[in-house]
Amino acid sequence: MKRAFDIVLALLAIILLSPLLIGLALAIRLSDGGPALFGQTRIGCQGKEFRIWKFRSMVPNAAAMLRDHLERNPQAELEWQKTRKLKFDPRITSLGRVLRKYSIDELPQLFNILVGDMSFVGPRPIDQSECVRFGHSLRHYLRCRPGLTGMWQVSGRSDTSYDRRVALDRYYAIHSSLLLDLSLVLKTVPVAINGRGSY
Repeated sequence: MKRAFDIVLALLAIILLSPLLIGLALAIRLSDGGPALFGQTRIGCQGKEFRIWKFRSMVPNAAAMLRDHLERNPQAELEWQKTRKLKFDPRITSLGRVLRKYSIDELPQLFNILVGDMSFVGPRPIDQSECVRFGHSLRHYLRCRPGLTGMWQVSGRSDTSYDRRVALDRYYAIHSSLLLDLSLVLKTVPVAINGRGSY
């Protein structure tokens, strides 16, 4: 039932949002000549690796810029080690800040949902380096498809600690239900519009 819900909702969203998706892809491409999409390897259900897609919100040489920024800024290095995010990230473009603020950069993940790598609702997708931070809670994460939205996304997002994020993902994996999914989808809309906790 959850998978049927994902397929139907993803198809409807892709059809309805197709003009926006195409327009954003063109705007990103024209802004600096770089690719419109950005892909990263993430860990999915049962430990299966998959390629997650987002609209590119960073400069094309983001990896090199991050290494240089962390080497020159010890405080930023500590923040990165603690949260895997930077509140003031020099890699993000002007257009990218808007995309991130309202979570529009996540829209290409509708295609991840359609092919079955992700679900509309589930734990926040993690990469291999984050698995160790989940500790014993990793087994709960691996029971679910990662989600486009979920408990972390409607509970403060980047303003929450990493330990809190793990706890929220564990709670969802244990208590997941169609009713909880519907509730989280409905809560996502005002959270995305508000833009709080996104960076």
